[in-house]
Amino acid sequence: MDLQLTGKRAVVTGGSRGIGYAIASTLAAEGADLALLARDPARLRTAAKELATEHGRQVLALPADTTDDAAVRAAFARTAGELGGIDILVNNAAEPAAPGSARALADLVDADLLAAIDTKVVGYVRCARAAAPYMIAQGWGRIVNISGLAARSVSTPSGSIRNVAVAALTKTLADELGPAGINVTVVHPGLTATERTPAMIAGYAAAHGITEDEAVADLAAGISIGRIITAAEVADVVAFLASPCSVAINGDAIAAGGGAPGAIHY
Repeated sequence: MDLQLTGKRAVVTGGSRGIGYAIASTLAAEGADLALLARDPARLRTAAKELATEHGRQVLALPADTTDDAAVRAAFARTAGELGGIDILVNNAAEPAAPGSARALADLVDADLLAAIDTKVVGYVRCARAAAPYMIAQGWGRIVNISGLAARSVSTPSGSIRNVAVAALTKTLADELGPAGINVTVVHPGLTATERTPAMIAGYAAAHGITEDEAVADLAAGISIGRIITAAEVADVVAFLASPCSVAINGDAIAAGGGAPGAIHY
């Protein structure tokens, strides 16, 4: 299938590593030019150079913190100026939630919750607000919000609350922007193999007194396909949603975690 992404201009936040980097790579492989936003300038420059060299597309490296509205607006203005517009926004910038059980109410810390929401929920709002005028002006656009399957289960407070909020934000934006030709969707990755995975597995094994191989098997048992999904496999889903081919999907949540045994979502 031709995803019709050649020449599209995409902004990927949190695009210097992990799922964001995989999404950026897949979009570039499909012919899109990119602007990567992240907080680490050195890592960002390296990622942009790697992607430009591998795929032969224009890739901008724009250091910005999505909790800073002025920095976000400046980054999007520069993107539109240098790439000639903005067609696609993938909101992905967020600190991963630490795995574990939900804390008791008495143990919740306001600052932790507020920081998580400021980055992943309000940060997504800031980026969508900066991108939407360019998309509205041209009558077409795609916004894909990366959330997480913690939205569908009791997890840590920051994991569950912020991911549910991203899903609600997505539907709100989809209803508002849909008539302007802009589709907005949310993708819920589950446990995903990235450069952080080895340390996470080691920590899980240590916490449960098991080997790392046993930890991998234990974690995979909670996935219908019996293994951990890769970042590239999540990126394939996002690339479709970012394309003109996804016009029939708007405001909906797409799970990309390999399936949750026993769960029915409708």
